Amino acid sequence: MKWRLLDSGNPSRRTTTIDLNAALEPYIGPAIVGLIIAVLLLLIAIVVQGWRLRRVGRRLDGLTRGTDGGSLEAVLDAHLDKVFAVARELDELAARSAVLEANARRAFQRIGLVRFNPFEDTGGNQSFAIAVLDAGGDGFVLSSLHARGGTRMFAKSVAGGRSEASLSAEEAEALRLALATPVDRMRSA
Repeated sequence: MKWRLLDSGNPSRRTTTIDLNAALEPYIGPAIVGLIIAVLLLLIAIVVQGWRLRRVGRRLDGLTRGTDGGSLEAVLDAHLDKVFAVARELDELAARSAVLEANARRAFQRIGLVRFNPFEDTGGNQSFAIAVLDAGGDGFVLSSLHARGGTRMFAKSVAGGRSEASLSAEEAEALRLALATPVDRMRSA
C-alpha cells in the first residue's frame, strides 16, 4: 500500500510516496508476540478469577445451606431470630435458676449426728441427737433418749445457728457438727 503526501511548503507541489507495508513489516512479528502474551495473560486471569468465583460460591453455599437457595440476608435474619430466641430462653432459665437457688437455701443441707448412752444400765449407744439445718442455720435439733422402759423424743428449734432452748452436751455437739458442714457454694451464692 502506498500513500502520497503533498508538500504544501513547496510551490511546485511535489508528491512523495510512502510504502506503509515496508514501514510496518519489521514491527509485525514483535506485535504478534506481544498480542499472544497479552492473550495468555488474560486467559490466566480468567482461570484465576473463575477459581476465586467458585471458592466464593462454595462459601456462600456454606452460609446459606438449609435455606433452599434463600438470600444471605434471609439466612442472617433467621440466625438473628435464633440468637434472640436463645437469649430469651437463657433469661428464663436464669430466672428459674434464681428461684431454685432461693428454694435450695431453705432446704435442709447441714446435718450433725451424735450417738450416746445416757443411762448406765443400757448399752449400744441407742440414744442420739441430730441437728438438721438449712444454709442459713435454721432448723431443729431432735433428741432421742432410749431406756429399757421406752424411748422419749425431744425437738428444739434452731434459728441462725442458735437454739432458743438450752441444749444438752450431745445436742450442742450435734449442732456444732451441723454448722461445721460446708454449704454447697452453688446454693449459697
